[in-house]
Amino acid sequence: MARAPNYGQERKERDRQKAAKKAEKLAAKVAAKERSKPDDQTKSESEAETTE
Repeated sequence: MARAPNYGQERKERDRQKAAKKAEKLAAKVAAKERSKPDDQTKSESEAETTE
């Protein structure tokens, strides 16, 4: 006999997987943005913040 479906648990699992995937993509996007920044720009920004 087939098991009774547990829709709530299945939905929570799908939502959890979707949130994990979204967080992973966001982290990769932030890392790519940091890698693409020129070193000169990041140094000048930090120096400008300390002088103000």
